[in-house]
Amino acid sequence: CLDKTTNRAHYPLKIQLLCTMVINGSYLNSSATPDPADTVLNRPPWVTTTLGCFLIFTIVVDILGNLLVIFSVYRNKKLRNAGNIFVVSLAVADLVVAIYPYPLVLSSIFHNGWSLGYMHCQISGFLMGVSVIGSIFNITGIAINRYCYICHSLKYDKLYSDKNSICYVMLIWALTVVAIVPNLFVGSLQYDPRVYSCTFEQSASSAYTIAVVFFHFILPIMIVTYCYLRIWVLVIQVRRRVKPDNRPKLTPHDVRNFVTMFVVFVLFAVCWAPLNFIGLAVAIKPEVVVPLIPEWLFVSSYFMAYFNSCLNAIVYGVLNQNFRREYKRIVVSVLVFKMHLSQCTPKALTSPMKAY
Repeated sequence: CLDKTTNRAHYPLKIQLLCTMVINGSYLNSSATPDPADTVLNRPPWVTTTLGCFLIFTIVVDILGNLLVIFSVYRNKKLRNAGNIFVVSLAVADLVVAIYPYPLVLSSIFHNGWSLGYMHCQISGFLMGVSVIGSIFNITGIAINRYCYICHSLKYDKLYSDKNSICYVMLIWALTVVAIVPNLFVGSLQYDPRVYSCTFEQSASSAYTIAVVFFHFILPIMIVTYCYLRIWVLVIQVRRRVKPDNRPKLTPHDVRNFVTMFVVFVLFAVCWAPLNFIGLAVAIKPEVVVPLIPEWLFVSSYFMAYFNSCLNAIVYGVLNQNFRREYKRIVVSVLVFKMHLSQCTPKALTSPMKAY
């Protein structure tokens, strides 16, 4: 590989980064923590502009959409149920990244490097991890909730009382924090100039990366898939009228709610699968896989994962009539309030002051 005195500007970016990681000892599980500001990229302006605009769109839709979700559940009695406690929790997980980490990534894009210091880098990476792990754990909680509601409906009210549901959500967030804390000790939160963010360094520890991908992605996906397959089987039985008579019948509303959450799960899996499988491949054979991964694929996998945080609110609005109606009411209320506020503004504030 290149030594520290070699001019790396003449080598492809992925070779530069590979050599940097080898020199820093990251493939050897070193505890070295390079300065985030040390590495910058030389990309065409249109690339950074495209990435910046994409992230701005994600941030705006993420914040507005998830606030709509939270206020919709708060305002609408039909939406205030045990299942939607998990939906609100998922919206909070999506909001976390839009409020703090994504704006810092945006700053790095337009400054072509990390200029906010080591502490912001660590906090940003930590919150990104909290958000994504919180999201998949909440999606798993939603799937289990839907499974109990549809497949074990006679026990549902006891299992998912308001008190129990709040306890389940608190457990989800406790497990999320426990799952992300090891990152602080493994030394795997580092600035990656390719994606302009402080994130999980896939080569920091092969065993740890494999464990992260399995327990934080593959295992939850398997649990959710099992729950939704069981639900689909029951839905098909209901439509073919082969469902046992000793269970309550499924209503079209129940089926629509299930389909909505199933779409949320599928979108999450699609958006996050490329990044997780790239990480898994890098962890297993870093010296072979890293040179084979095109930079555009790696960057696209990250920004595809970022984009997922703004999709759930859109899915609810498109597929769930109650959410859609409440969205409209909230937007109309905000517009009416804004118009009323502008009409009540004293004329003295808008007209020139009289000369005395």
